[in-house]
Amino acid sequence: MKSNLKFLDRFLTFWIFLAMFLGIGLGHFFPNISNITNSLSIGTTNIPLALGLIIMMYPPLSKVDYSLLPKVFADKKVIGISLLLNWVIGPVLMFLLAIVFLRDEPDYMIGLILIGLARCIAMVLVWNDLAKGNREYGALLVALNSLFQVFSYSFMVWLFINVLPVKVGLANFNVGVSMTDVTASVLIYLGIPFILGFLSRYLLTKLKGQEWYNRKFLPKISPLTLYALLFTIVLMFSLKGDKILQLPLDVLKVALPLVIYFILMFFLSFFINRSFNIPYDKNASIAFTATGNNFELAIAVAISVFGIHSPQAFVGVIGPLVEVPVLILLVKISLFLKKRYY
Repeated sequence: MKSNLKFLDRFLTFWIFLAMFLGIGLGHFFPNISNITNSLSIGTTNIPLALGLIIMMYPPLSKVDYSLLPKVFADKKVIGISLLLNWVIGPVLMFLLAIVFLRDEPDYMIGLILIGLARCIAMVLVWNDLAKGNREYGALLVALNSLFQVFSYSFMVWLFINVLPVKVGLANFNVGVSMTDVTASVLIYLGIPFILGFLSRYLLTKLKGQEWYNRKFLPKISPLTLYALLFTIVLMFSLKGDKILQLPLDVLKVALPLVIYFILMFFLSFFINRSFNIPYDKNASIAFTATGNNFELAIAVAISVFGIHSPQAFVGVIGPLVEVPVLILLVKISLFLKKRYY
């Protein structure tokens, strides 16, 4: 299995920890770094950070082949189950876990909810391949989730952060976000790379062909997501030197509900699919699409709406830190379940 997982992806958890410590070290030895960071801003937008976030989102959206969408709509059972898992069960499960574990810390709670609403469009293709899932269906579901995120993420944030907490008695925590701010950040940090990714695929496949695009161009730009993510983490943690002693405990506090979410979401997805007699390869594609999350989008929205220093952005960084080792374990479990039930 490891031979199919690229070196950078395989050790993503290690790189994130390294970026955290590097950022903390920079903040400690160069305390003036916050002034330098602020000087590179226009209004409330930090230019290097904004470019980094857009670059982080560009490769995953360049991989999406939207011409495949008509095929996914032809299989109504698969699309119905996938939509239910991704846009109802997943967000509700993360919402409940956020309330159970973090209701006393509403900032972290909001950060976790933002992750739950951002459905996976990047690493899911890696997990799908490792678990011997159906590549075409994996690509189809990623395309579907990409479109849904562009048009529904702002509404989902409003519903799950501004409306539902009031319904469950959390209004006294004053949780809430501006839908205008979220919509603006989605348009910038998802809309711009979405358009760039769509144009890249459309124009370059016409000029150079599908084979060149998939085998030459995409492998070249794929590492940009990781580099931009690590740059963002270094910058964030360079501004957190005063909270260094709190960070390990806070990482664990956020990691626990994330681990529970990944495990529950995978098993729920897998056995719901099996109950509908969906073949293993499609089952794996649906299950891993539903289990993973788009941390890049959650981080971008958290930073743009709440700020780079915010607890919400900190939660977004913990996401991929936890996801990689847990999803590698779930790939092994998926292959075991294939032998047992298929």
